[in-house]
Amino acid sequence: MNLILLHSCEESARLPGGDPRTRHVRDVLRMGAGDRFYVGLPNGPRGRATILADEGAKGLWLNVEWEPSAPVAQPLELVVGLPRPQTARRVLHDAASLGVRAIHFFQAEKGERSYAESRLWHSDEWQQRLQEGAAQAFSTVIPEVTHADSLEQCVGQLEASGRMRYALDIYEASSPLAAISPAELRAPGQGRLTLALAIGAERGWSEAERSLLRAADFELVHLGERVLRTEAAVIAGATLALAALGALDQPYLVED
Repeated sequence: MNLILLHSCEESARLPGGDPRTRHVRDVLRMGAGDRFYVGLPNGPRGRATILADEGAKGLWLNVEWEPSAPVAQPLELVVGLPRPQTARRVLHDAASLGVRAIHFFQAEKGERSYAESRLWHSDEWQQRLQEGAAQAFSTVIPEVTHADSLEQCVGQLEASGRMRYALDIYEASSPLAAISPAELRAPGQGRLTLALAIGAERGWSEAERSLLRAADFELVHLGERVLRTEAAVIAGATLALAALGALDQPYLVED
């Protein structure tokens, strides 16, 4: 992890001895008293923590110097047909690493309803995957996650204005996602718009879903001639969308 996420401000003073994050600092980062590492609060600021003391089972005593501003989410939301749990775990992690604002899962017509019953969604595991992805990316941004019973319900919950809409579809799309011009994603006098990118279920879109997407002003686009797995489509599609939004233009430089 490139950043340790703290659950509360209280943890900026002490990490318990048996906490996995404490073990990570000790065993992976190999740090002790006097060493410094990066921390952050979910959807809050980052900071630099100094280990004041390591008291074994009692934990690590810390002093944190917080940055004046917090990372912000990218203006990108994903609409994803609910995939099998092992795929959903990767989607959660990687989407959080990319900094997307939200992931809206929906029950696709060609999807399996049993996926929604996974312990992934009925425990805090899905939240852990998001936090791991954000920490890996040196970010504190935790995407919003929603679930809908259908694509129609999901699309109906999206904001109607200030949003460009695209859906990946290798079979009926006429233009590539890579051809989107950054100028298309800016509204006169409003700056950068939010982009919604829809990715279908692992078995693809149904005809009814394609019709619904078109009616909801989604433009069908493709990623080339290859059929990608859901997690690969999420990474490739989100990266191209972020590039068009100008979100990949400036790296975050860490100074020692």
